[in-house]
Amino acid sequence: KDSLLNVCMDAKHHKREPGPEGKLYEQCSPWKDNACCTANTTSEAHKDQSLLYNFNWKHCGVMPPKCKRHFIQDTCLYECSPNLGPWIQQVDSSWRRERILHVPLCREDCEEWWEDCKDARTCKENWHKGWNWATGTNRCPWGSMCRAFREVFPRPKDLCEKIWSGSFRYSPERRGSGRCVQMWFDPAQGNPNAAVARFYA
Repeated sequence: KDSLLNVCMDAKHHKREPGPEGKLYEQCSPWKDNACCTANTTSEAHKDQSLLYNFNWKHCGVMPPKCKRHFIQDTCLYECSPNLGPWIQQVDSSWRRERILHVPLCREDCEEWWEDCKDARTCKENWHKGWNWATGTNRCPWGSMCRAFREVFPRPKDLCEKIWSGSFRYSPERRGSGRCVQMWFDPAQGNPNAAVARFYA
């Protein structure tokens, strides 16, 4: 059980084990007391064309800032959180040996993400695979159409569960319940996800 607590996954940019980081960039700063990411990783996470995965948020035109901040926060959670142990799975992939699966994301986090992104545009439901990488960055696959998020993901649950091939599960639980992982939290109150990991471990 303890081996599931306070751990970093074995993936492309993660540190071997969590620890304090002096300066984590902007939206990743809540994790600075105990993080699986480095400062460099967090500043890359905020860029439109990040070197982390060569992933381009603007594949269907500019992503509105209110939407993009959720994707940045999602990247911060993925790269920095030492509290995802109960959901780490082995995976056979060229760029990582572990991934997260079915992390119960708090209802508000999911709903706000959807609400702020519903008018943004994309051409794909699952952003993990199926892109055209011919130019070295992700482009919409040939023949796909750019549509509003709300058409591609009719409900918040669809967005949270499908966009990263099941990395998240839409939880009916609310922030502060101790039963769901928060993508957004106030570090002054401590990291609420440590208790959530303990509960599920």
